[in-house]
Amino acid sequence: MRNLSLSLLIMMAAVTGCMRSPIDEVAETITEESLRAPVERLSSDAFRGRSTGTAGEEKTVDYLISYLKKHGIEGGMPDGSYVQEVPLLGQQTDEGAQLTISREGRPLHTFDYYTDFMAWPANLEEEVGIDEAELVYVGYGIQAPEEDWDDFKDVDVKGKVLVVKNNDPAGSPDLFKGETRLYYGRYSYKYEKARDMGAAGVLIIHTTPTAGYGWNVVANGWDREQFYLREDQSMDNSPTRFNGWLTREASDALFESAGLDLATQLEAAENRSFEPVPLEGLSLSLDLSATYRRQHAQNVLGVIEGTHSDLKEEYAVFTAHHDHLGITKPVEGDSINNGALDNAAGVSAVLNLARAYQNLQPQLKRSVLFLFTGAEEVGLLGAKYWAEHPTVHPGDVTGNINLDGMNVYGKTEDIVLIGYRRNTVSDLIEEVAAERDVEVKPDPHPDRGYFYRSDHFELAKKGIPAIFPNAGTEFIDKPEGYGATVDSLQDANYHTVHDEINQYWDLSGMVRDVRLFFDAGYRMINAGEMQRWQQGDEFKQKRLEMIEEAGSR
Repeated sequence: MRNLSLSLLIMMAAVTGCMRSPIDEVAETITEESLRAPVERLSSDAFRGRSTGTAGEEKTVDYLISYLKKHGIEGGMPDGSYVQEVPLLGQQTDEGAQLTISREGRPLHTFDYYTDFMAWPANLEEEVGIDEAELVYVGYGIQAPEEDWDDFKDVDVKGKVLVVKNNDPAGSPDLFKGETRLYYGRYSYKYEKARDMGAAGVLIIHTTPTAGYGWNVVANGWDREQFYLREDQSMDNSPTRFNGWLTREASDALFESAGLDLATQLEAAENRSFEPVPLEGLSLSLDLSATYRRQHAQNVLGVIEGTHSDLKEEYAVFTAHHDHLGITKPVEGDSINNGALDNAAGVSAVLNLARAYQNLQPQLKRSVLFLFTGAEEVGLLGAKYWAEHPTVHPGDVTGNINLDGMNVYGKTEDIVLIGYRRNTVSDLIEEVAAERDVEVKPDPHPDRGYFYRSDHFELAKKGIPAIFPNAGTEFIDKPEGYGATVDSLQDANYHTVHDEINQYWDLSGMVRDVRLFFDAGYRMINAGEMQRWQQGDEFKQKRLEMIEEAGSR
């Protein structure tokens, strides 16, 4: 009798061990086929590159809403609809802009738009005319009290043109997190600081190492129509009349004309003791014009309501931008930027997550919001608008997983997290990855500031713990040198007409990763506590403020 009982226990244990949990069963519905289908559709020529404010965007929005409705996912707007309109203002700078450097009224250099410099109105003027403004080199142009760093040293720069070094100090691991680029190193911070200081204009010195990309990215990016949120009052009231960039070669000539060596001055900016350097005897004149048009983008929102009586008022948010670059100049007869990897792949991942969570709805304690943003490629504007006009209070959002580009080249031994160990969302992903023998790695290029270059950043600015997973690099069962091939493919295809599904696509890695994020997200949705930033993180204080504000309503 005793042996029979033991046998029964062993059999029961074996059966129990073989049983799969409901979450595992649902995760297995995320397949190569279910991921490939939305990518093929959204990156087809019929969507015309999904550019902001075009028929391609309308078609994209219709597809997203149709998918969500098909799988029983309700609209995420307060009235139950699916679309949040994002009011934009388009700005196109005329290519005839000219920048002249003079000494005592005598022209020394005339720099050409696109080739030597890029500039555009900073305060929505149609005509900008700067006549012989003084120039001041202000190093990195940073004021960071927590680092005891001030590049301005009480020097009055009102009405002057600032010349600024890109990035932030990286000479010491004890300053500005060493090689990790913080927001202080982003070009947007430089322009905001110039405005705050009352400068007439600002030119950032471009070098490929400090920017993380070549001059062609600057020139091509800023030569296109730029978009701004229509409600951005900071531009209307800005004393700064233009923002811009200057090539390394033009910067060399500028500093040489002032009797200064540019390399020496760039090095000097690495020290706390740096003081602003007037470019003595030189002045800048600039004439440029721009045209404007009213436009709009669209965010698409879906929601699954949680089941817990209290926790359903809190939300986990998954984001992916649906826009891309649209139609550009033809390359070998092709002018459509299909955006398969960037970001039809990320959209497909979030659609699949939405479908999977809907199948687990009775088990979800918190509610889940799926936010497909527009206007990401023109400045994260869809995410910024949602952050400024949230459909749920940021203090009620437990965390955010943002998917922008996926691993489409095969299974890897690892994944990369942008924002590695900065918050507990990162910890959850690391926990699930460890259970699946997947190594989690930090950003291999912290100097490029990727954390500030996708939609999660706008949510993080509102205190929401956010993470940005990236593809791993250690490929499994691929030929020698395959990783280098993938790197070259991505470099060659990024933001070009060649971002299409190609013969190298292998979605086995994307399946593994999305299932991993599904499990981590499930734990975030059902965790006993809200997610949080780690002590000392730059967004922690904002998080505390938002939670307090949400609780006081």
